[in-house]
Amino acid sequence: MRTGIVVFPGTWSDRDCAHTLLDVLQEPVRYVDHREQHLDGLDLVILPGGFSYGDHLRCGAIARFAPVMEAVTDFANRGGLVLGICNGFQILQEARLLPGALLRNASCEFRCEWVNLRVEQSESAFTHDCRPGQVLRIPISHGEGNFFADPDTLDAIERNGQVVFRYCAPDGRVTANANPNGSLRNIAGIANSRGNVVGMMPHPERACEALLGSVDGLAVFRSAIHALTRVGV
Repeated sequence: MRTGIVVFPGTWSDRDCAHTLLDVLQEPVRYVDHREQHLDGLDLVILPGGFSYGDHLRCGAIARFAPVMEAVTDFANRGGLVLGICNGFQILQEARLLPGALLRNASCEFRCEWVNLRVEQSESAFTHDCRPGQVLRIPISHGEGNFFADPDTLDAIERNGQVVFRYCAPDGRVTANANPNGSLRNIAGIANSRGNVVGMMPHPERACEALLGSVDGLAVFRSAIHALTRVGV
């Protein structure tokens, strides 16, 4: 699997993602500058966490107009795998590759803590190795991760099976207390209708080694590897 990690001014999770793929999973990686206009030879594109362009205007609003995003959109439309993590999720929404918006946390506080995620479906490219109902322990680190969409959009993504992860209790129950940011219906990650583009607020790259406290994040990356293997890449 050949992965490109997009780096915008203000991105800071690019090295964590590269460490997971290159050092832990032994998969080749290259950094993609925000000014690049081609993504030739890649199988997976990751938009990592950070504060692209300082989060001026609103999170992801400026990054959406970076030259590389036209290439990312074309890549996604051709079926390429795209994963947006935290700020990357925000950018994918701004680029209209994913529905909804991410608002300021209901607490109005930056939240950096471990959370539990319930896997809602195994049809996306990033949950192939998971089973519905499986609980993953993965950390969050964000100030604007409060998932919002209008009622019609919420109903549509539920109906289409596009909700990928929900915040939950350790036993898998979806409760208000398990929701760290006020996200509607405890939504922590969604996919596009095709399942090749996923955005999630938690950071799976920070849960890929036992030394860090969890290896549950590996399921996300290994799912992508196996999804590509299934289509003969």
